[in-house]
Amino acid sequence: MNILSIQSHVAVGHAGNSSAVFPLQRLGFNVWPVNTVMFSNHTGHPGWRGPVFTPETVREVLLGMEEHGAFAECDAILSGYMGDPGMAEVILDAVERIRSANPDVLYCCDPVIGDVDTGIYVQKEIPDFFRNKVIQQANIITPNHFELQMLTGRQITTIEQAVDAAKILLAEGPDTVLVTSLITEDCQNDQIAMLAVNYAQAWLVKTPMYPMKDVVSGSGDATAALFLAKLLQSNSLQHSLEHIAGAMHGLFKTTSLAGSPELQLIAAQDELMTPSVTFSANPVTF
Repeated sequence: MNILSIQSHVAVGHAGNSSAVFPLQRLGFNVWPVNTVMFSNHTGHPGWRGPVFTPETVREVLLGMEEHGAFAECDAILSGYMGDPGMAEVILDAVERIRSANPDVLYCCDPVIGDVDTGIYVQKEIPDFFRNKVIQQANIITPNHFELQMLTGRQITTIEQAVDAAKILLAEGPDTVLVTSLITEDCQNDQIAMLAVNYAQAWLVKTPMYPMKDVVSGSGDATAALFLAKLLQSNSLQHSLEHIAGAMHGLFKTTSLAGSPELQLIAAQDELMTPSVTFSANPVTF
């Protein structure tokens, strides 16, 4: 199966396509990465260099792929950090053109806006663009806790509130919502949760949190990629959630033990395939 991944890229470390492509390949998918930036390292670290590609540049790459006949062979599209509305328009245009060539293609959108610790770290127009244009085109959307609140205008402190907020997004068009980095009142201090919801069911899984030496970027990108991969392979919401819970637990554990500021994707690659620890997802009243 072929997956088009349109995201940022860093040379050192793992974020955007640098975090998403390898897990997809390790799980057996052919990945077509289209990079929206080419940075030396993640901008969360002191100092970085590299170009931001213009929407026109990315459009040219996608047009070349279309002329090459790739769009008809595309099984899924994955997008992450969009940078500005111009880039977002290019991505949505590509989604529309690929759907014309292959109506069965799935579009998984990681609506990167910000997180609880940092707040919003994208241009101010991006949240509204996600709300008003992108969500309606996505089959799968993977917000974190903060982004779910931003997209729905709801304050979320309980599982029930998270499910209700996910249902708001479902009503806009997606078939599936995955909420990552979810922390609610019933989570213990050393726990973090993920919630997967579709029209018929909702599943919750909790995993331990590992202490990190520094802020580690790219985990959301890897999570979205793994979730898309497992849904394509299994078509099971519960199984997909349980797999990524185990895989990300193994990845975080390996990264924590290494004391590294970067995700240890290569060292933990076997965890992506066959997690050493399994977590059971519990059904949530829908």
